[in-house]
Amino acid sequence: MNILLIGSGGREHALAWALRKSPLLGQLYVAPGNGGIAELAECVALDALDFAAVTAFVRAQDIGFVIVGPEAPLVAGLVDHLTAQGILAFGPTAAAARLEGSKGFTKDLCAANNIPTAAYRRFSDAAAAKTYIRQQGAPTRYASEAWRVVIKADGLAAGKGVVIAETLAEAEAAIDDILGGAFGAAGAQLVVEEFLYGEEASFFVLVDGATALPLATAQDHKRVGEGDTGPNTGGMGAYSPAPVMSDEICAQTMRRIIEPTIAAMAAAGTPFRGVLFAGLMITDKGPYLIEYNARFGDPECQVLMARLESDLLPALLASAEGALAGVKLNWSVQSAVTVVMAAKGYPGDYKKGEEIAGLSLAGQTPGVRVFHAGTARQNGQLVSNGGRVLNVTATGDTISQAVSRAYSAVDKIIWPGGFCRHDIAWRALERERQSG
Repeated sequence: MNILLIGSGGREHALAWALRKSPLLGQLYVAPGNGGIAELAECVALDALDFAAVTAFVRAQDIGFVIVGPEAPLVAGLVDHLTAQGILAFGPTAAAARLEGSKGFTKDLCAANNIPTAAYRRFSDAAAAKTYIRQQGAPTRYASEAWRVVIKADGLAAGKGVVIAETLAEAEAAIDDILGGAFGAAGAQLVVEEFLYGEEASFFVLVDGATALPLATAQDHKRVGEGDTGPNTGGMGAYSPAPVMSDEICAQTMRRIIEPTIAAMAAAGTPFRGVLFAGLMITDKGPYLIEYNARFGDPECQVLMARLESDLLPALLASAEGALAGVKLNWSVQSAVTVVMAAKGYPGDYKKGEEIAGLSLAGQTPGVRVFHAGTARQNGQLVSNGGRVLNVTATGDTISQAVSRAYSAVDKIIWPGGFCRHDIAWRALERERQSG
């Protein structure tokens, strides 16, 4: 089967690497791909939002299955268009992708279906949002903790439209930024949320509209600075499994969050098919939903693919065809860690086109794979071409071994314009020390 994978990041490099191992795979095309993906597949210069061009390419290359990686084409309706053309595609429809495309939509769905999530209000008027915050304070159940409130742009903002404000002034500035156009159309509305206390985790399921197949757990590091400080990013690293996600917490997540969501979407006539990614806060009262994503996480996908022992392709096909019942996936007992190397200045302004060397040497570290997130080839040289540029991913018998391998590989990469956090998986490392 010839396959077209849509996307250009580390997630798509990891998916391409996993797909290449399938005996079902014929030719693999990736649009637009990147400097690393080009070593595994044929990269094609397609605009995923040009539905007609995508369809024409699929017809011309006899492609039997399209896998959509990023959120933007999902929310825009690429899967709807392909399905209407009789082309099998993996991912949710535009209506189902609202679970990621509109935070307000998801919060309303939670409220209507008793799904545990933070208290919230939706606003499109800055003055009303500020009045609400002043009147309510931080709507928290933890009066003994520091004052905090969460301000979120309603739409897609590449992981950067969330501000955790610790003062009233910060909250009001975030409201002005979001509703003032800092995130474009994504900030036409915002959500003011209670700040939840606990430990964050990522929970993934494959869904075929009715059946949900849980995948491995993971935990990522969203903030740019060590110690989880600084602005939010698309993710500076991740690890799997997430120790906080015990069997009981996973069962609660399925029962209280995932299954009611799938049922509600189906009842509304917008069944969800694809990957449903629940960002969770594990509180003293159990798991609470922070947000949904309608695709594999990035960089969580990298650690999931590093641990997946089964053939990925049949599972994705089963999701798209409504045939997940009875499908099982096997996962390695090893731990996996990915460290994101980003361009200095990210998530603010950063340079592109800087030369990167040493990847071959880094890849010789046992258990290490370097997935490319934002790279390109110029005159035969690998150069940076984005904010998050490399995902140095390692497996190990323990989390500490995986971390050691990942950072050993990072040290072999020559890129003066890059940086990374040096505390990825610190929570899991601390647990390992305490138990050992």
